[in-house]
Amino acid sequence: MKVTTSKSKNAESFYISKSFINDKGVSTSVNVRKLGTLADLLKKHGPTRDDVMEWARAEAKLETQKYKEEKTVNISFNSNKRLQPQQQVFYRGGYLFLQYFYYKLGLDKVCRKIRDKYSFKFDINSILSDLIYSRILEPSSKRSSYKCTLDFLEPPSYQLHDVYRSLNVLAKECDLIQSETYKNSHLLGKRNDKILFYDCTNYYFEIEDEDGIKKYGKSKEHRPNPIVQMGMFMDGDGIPLAFSLFPGNANEQTSIKPLEEKILNEFDCQKFIYCSDAGLGSEKIRKYNHMGERAFVVTQSIKKLNAQDRQWALDTKGFKRLSDDKVVDLSEISKDDEAIYYKDAPYTPKDLSQRLIITYSPKYAKYQKTIREKQVDRAKLMLEKGSIKKERRNPNDPARFISSLAVTDDGEKANVHNLLNTDKIDEETKYDGMYAVSTDLLDDNVSEILSISEKRWQIEECFRIMKTEFDARPVYLQRVDRITAHFLTCFLALIIYRYLEKALEHKYTCEDILKTLKDFNFGYVKEQGFIPLYKRTELTDKLHEICHFNTDFEFITKSQMRTIKKQSKGK
Repeated sequence: MKVTTSKSKNAESFYISKSFINDKGVSTSVNVRKLGTLADLLKKHGPTRDDVMEWARAEAKLETQKYKEEKTVNISFNSNKRLQPQQQVFYRGGYLFLQYFYYKLGLDKVCRKIRDKYSFKFDINSILSDLIYSRILEPSSKRSSYKCTLDFLEPPSYQLHDVYRSLNVLAKECDLIQSETYKNSHLLGKRNDKILFYDCTNYYFEIEDEDGIKKYGKSKEHRPNPIVQMGMFMDGDGIPLAFSLFPGNANEQTSIKPLEEKILNEFDCQKFIYCSDAGLGSEKIRKYNHMGERAFVVTQSIKKLNAQDRQWALDTKGFKRLSDDKVVDLSEISKDDEAIYYKDAPYTPKDLSQRLIITYSPKYAKYQKTIREKQVDRAKLMLEKGSIKKERRNPNDPARFISSLAVTDDGEKANVHNLLNTDKIDEETKYDGMYAVSTDLLDDNVSEILSISEKRWQIEECFRIMKTEFDARPVYLQRVDRITAHFLTCFLALIIYRYLEKALEHKYTCEDILKTLKDFNFGYVKEQGFIPLYKRTELTDKLHEICHFNTDFEFITKSQMRTIKKQSKGK
């Protein structure tokens, strides 16, 4: 701190000013306190100007000491002074918490390996990290993502055309990035990779013609657009492991073996239990996961069992209560019972010895009954209005309860009558509350097997987050390499988000976490530092705690912010 003076026609004013280096690297200063005019100060600290200057220097020394001890910042504003052209005063800081996990996963080191293989000049690490952060904070097109990063506390040093050039490289190194990320993830703690969940989904394109891997197929969202399919493995903690893309018209069962072989060979992950739904648990897939040190737990459609097994499964006798193995008859238990019941038996549909476990939940049965009653009411309304349109692709379509009957009069043309199919309703009622699992774990505890299958919802949630929160679709890119790079950044964003969620001990919803990260903004003040523009909450405190830095001060100097940026990178 030092004393400066300013002379006008009628007075001389005294100030305490602070010197600093601005963003352009130029040494300048700003007034932090006005001491008064010479005329006023002579009355209190005179009688001479030298006496006033001596007092002013003592005050500057006190301000310096106070600044060092308390970090108190005094900044004066001028209501008549306009902002400089292109002066930026708003910055986003939520990415700092994502950056902490990005560097913990060693993705910067992976980018270094990639850089050494090519001769490009752009910063692949900055581009990849920014694509991931913007995918979480403000998902949009690559152009919009680039604009979003311009407001980061660490704005990009690359240009938009570098982003598009990098997509080709990221696509080529997609497998390397996945395997290296998995290996580095062990630095964040032991992976729960003894159970691997697999599922597929698809993403639509805003186009009408097929091209490359963009093919017409069975869209999860029933859209008449070309799609690309994604298969993904997830560990037992809900953290993604690996993914692959395949054409929209391909059978999703064919996607499993290539990706699983990559996990076995490149990830060195040999011993695990494969878990999926019935659609991805064919006999061929079960045999493949029965080899080596692998096993499987897959859901089984009771309706698709042979007649003898289906009759056994639906028989109310022979069930046991899961909590204590007490034998019960389901016809004698209360509808309000909240226990889980099961029975199991050897199961060999072809030549692979398995174990079939049937469970029954009165609570789940009540839920299914409620849903079906609403669908029946809608079917009745369709009959009343005569507006019957079957959506054959949707198994929950209420029109499935409507059947047609052709009636002919003497020599007359047949008339078609629609009526409620009560037999169909009664048939579906038989399966209320029922759930089946098939496994080659012949000696394991039933509770442990069921607990594995119950966690399949987490991979469905992963896809929901990618589609809904990260706006992974619709996809507007056309080239295969850019499409691959797009989904790679979505995949990495999901891994980072899942680790953040895990560090927060799953105490907060996805909506709360993302909103808090998006609101972590700062105001830039007079080239002196930053003022937080967010509300301090329990969640912001927890984020600071797990990432080992703090931004919730009343004022953050430029020097402090530089330290925070380094801390977010583990430096």
